[in-house]
Amino acid sequence: MGKRYFCDYCNRSFQDNLHNRKKHLSGVLHQRSKKIWYDFFRDAATIFDEERNKKPCRRFLQTGECDFGTNCKFSHMTEEDLQQLAQHIEGEKRARHEKEARYGDPVEPVQDWLEKRLKRRKQASGT
Repeated sequence: MGKRYFCDYCNRSFQDNLHNRKKHLSGVLHQRSKKIWYDFFRDAATIFDEERNKKPCRRFLQTGECDFGTNCKFSHMTEEDLQQLAQHIEGEKRARHEKEARYGDPVEPVQDWLEKRLKRRKQASGT
């Protein structure tokens, strides 16, 4: 039967050869599935900046549906959605600042630890 290739983005498998793999990876379904997967991990601030700079989608505002879906180059967010997203971002920033104030800056202790480790290694190799 031969090897089979399974695409995690599309949840599909097919016979693995150069032609089939190239055809699948350049296909519209794969590109959409891959975009949806990576969009799932985007930062809220990035989403807010992108949506704020887009014009609103007229069809989505009129009917509540858009034929292009996630591939639409216009924004499907209302002003209320954007305000809620901005509040969410502010809440994340506030929580991050509170955590830093409570525990201190995590970068400095790591730098101190690395310097101590380097000194110990130099001493150990020197003896």
